Amino acid sequence: MLVSLNWLREFVPYEGDIQVLGDKLTMLGLELDGITDPFEEVQDIVVGYVVERETHPESDHLSICTVDVGGPETLTIVCGAPNVAKGQKVPVATVGTTLPGGLKIKKAKLRGVPSMGMICSERELGFSEDHEGIWVLDDSLKVGDKLVDALNLERVVFDFDITPNRADCLSILGFARETALAFDLPLTLPKLNLVEAGGNAADEMKIVIDDPELCPAYHGRIIKGVTLGKAPDWMRFKLLALGQRPISNIVDVTNFIMFELGQPLHSFDLDLIEKATIRVAPATDGMKFTTLDNVERTLTANDLLIWDGVKPVALAGVMGGLNSEMGEGSSNVLLEAAVFRPGTVRKTARRLALPSEASYRFERGVDQVMTRFAQDRAAQLMAETSGGSVLAGVASAEPKPWQDRTHGYRHARCMSLLGLDLEPGFAKKVFTLEGCVVDDSDPANWTVASPSHRLDLEREVDLYEEVGRVYGLDRIPAVLPRVAKSLDSGATTPVYDFNKRIKGWGRGVGLNEAINYSFVGSDDLDRLNLPDEGRVFIANPLSEDQNVMRTELAPGLLNTLKNNLSKGNGHIRLFEVAKRFVRDESSETETNERTRLGLLLYGPRHAAEWPWPGGDVDYLDIKGHVEHLVADTLKLEAPVFTVAAEPHPYLEPCVRVAVSGEDVGFIGQVKEEIADYYHARKDVWVGDFDLDTLRGMVDAHRIDFKRLPVFPPSRRDVTVIGPMTLHADAIRETILGAGVDILESVSLVAEFVPEVQPEGREEERNLSFRLTYRSPTKTLKDKQVDKEHKRILDALEKNLPIRF
Repeated sequence: MLVSLNWLREFVPYEGDIQVLGDKLTMLGLELDGITDPFEEVQDIVVGYVVERETHPESDHLSICTVDVGGPETLTIVCGAPNVAKGQKVPVATVGTTLPGGLKIKKAKLRGVPSMGMICSERELGFSEDHEGIWVLDDSLKVGDKLVDALNLERVVFDFDITPNRADCLSILGFARETALAFDLPLTLPKLNLVEAGGNAADEMKIVIDDPELCPAYHGRIIKGVTLGKAPDWMRFKLLALGQRPISNIVDVTNFIMFELGQPLHSFDLDLIEKATIRVAPATDGMKFTTLDNVERTLTANDLLIWDGVKPVALAGVMGGLNSEMGEGSSNVLLEAAVFRPGTVRKTARRLALPSEASYRFERGVDQVMTRFAQDRAAQLMAETSGGSVLAGVASAEPKPWQDRTHGYRHARCMSLLGLDLEPGFAKKVFTLEGCVVDDSDPANWTVASPSHRLDLEREVDLYEEVGRVYGLDRIPAVLPRVAKSLDSGATTPVYDFNKRIKGWGRGVGLNEAINYSFVGSDDLDRLNLPDEGRVFIANPLSEDQNVMRTELAPGLLNTLKNNLSKGNGHIRLFEVAKRFVRDESSETETNERTRLGLLLYGPRHAAEWPWPGGDVDYLDIKGHVEHLVADTLKLEAPVFTVAAEPHPYLEPCVRVAVSGEDVGFIGQVKEEIADYYHARKDVWVGDFDLDTLRGMVDAHRIDFKRLPVFPPSRRDVTVIGPMTLHADAIRETILGAGVDILESVSLVAEFVPEVQPEGREEERNLSFRLTYRSPTKTLKDKQVDKEHKRILDALEKNLPIRF
């Protein structure tokens, strides 16, 4: 948004430093991009006076002019303009001046006559497209002055970035409000001096709005007897300063009001409006409409049109129609001022690639209350600049009038959120300066009515933001919020903390965290034989490969496996903590979301061969990870692994995992035909666990703490020879069941399978266990330990088919 400093000063008397103004507005949320001089390219042009004018002896269209530019000597300039004459004041580019476009003026000789400069036209200086002759200036200007100073042209224009919520700042008035707020200055609106003639616009034009939601208000004024021509210089210069090309007095007035007050307007040729009717209604699918740029557009039923009694005459809020354009012969104007639904204008402008200053404002919302004032000011300026007369009254339809919006405000809550300690009077002053109406009869709960131009003030927290930004966001100290938590509250573990703990475990055991998209392709789920039931499809997928929410984590992990294998990485250890999504009509969102832990192991057990033993990962690796997570990390009961009775969609075998009798997930090997698709040439082991269930167990689980042992342990090793079918857990349970009180722990330390097995008997293996004995009250003696150790050996021989 370009903002002219001089234009701004017409609303608010700011006389301070330019950079201070820019910095202050930036801290209010209106970021300053830069400050420019819009007429920098003509800053060396001077006002000259044509002392004499003679016809060039060698040409019938050239003139030899003697020009006074305020210097000690007059200049001889050869000029080809037909309208140059003695006694004129004209813009002169002296030798060495560079014109807009890059032309540098040099000494020249035209048909034998030296020329020491150039008398310029408006087009040569970039002020208009007029090139029929030189620019004849007002006779009151002083010879020798810089043109920019003589015409009082704007030299300072700010370029601000406006956030989408601040539609009120898309005008000079909007910035004047912010400047007045920032520096506590008075705000002055333009004076309205509209003179109305006879007749009544409401009698000559009928306004019909089909859908109030699409167009809450539409007003039409009629100006008759206008003469199209140039707008006055003061208006043209202001528009030029903001980068707007002047067109004609009628069009320039609408643009002037749009930049000044933020209300886009449109002028129709009244004589081209049929049946004296304006109707606001949607288009129909496939209909054609030619806009002002002479391009035929194909419309849809989502586009809003302005119709007369027979045909469409404008794309509402976007661009007028060629069939109702003001032309050279136009003498009567229908001036439109309306409010359109922002979303409708935005979609039409985007689809048709028709961005404009008007649609930019309508897309963000305009001030419905200000609409009539803006229209009246435009009608006044049109009458003054074109010689026309404004009919009395307004042809109007406002089926959805503006409703004042009120919000509650709690000053104590505001101060708590901002971390400030300001007096309530400060907040009241801020709201009042912004145009709000404050009722603070209840000191704890105010009622604040926001003005119509602040469409962004929708909730109480928006008022908090206003207090903070006016106080100065850069002045708010960094204060940590107070956190109060009772140790006796029995509060459960926050989800974030628990998931962070799981991720820490994953990294700690050497797994790499995978982060996959929550959406996958239907083919990914079909490939794993996952059911269609429960799938949550995406309404507008980025692609068909991402058209459904994942119902399990395995598709994402397997695609990650495939990507790694394609890059030559064959040692893959993955975990992922993420949600899975299943349709559930009973849920508020119609989707059941559960946080899951996914595991995937593939390739060699160790990344490097030396000094580690070879071999690929197998069932025991993923089983060991699960045991470590559940028992060692989460401190829950040891998990129980049971081969699933029912076939699994993509695992064979599939092993269910239960903790304390409750199912928490599963592990298993991906079926070979599925693994082949993902380029796997070795076994792929995956696991999937319900973290929400595990978190509930952790919250309900009580951990008992014991004193550290004081007395030393005594250890004994025993090697048991038994059949291969005898599980180590059975031996351990027999040892623990021998009833030895001083036995502290039992651990398997070694396994040996003899190369030569006994003939005629079942194959055997040697299992070595380490038994730790300790007394909590005294140091044990060898005699006591040997006695208890023998009891254990006797129990083993009696209950198991083993020998020593």
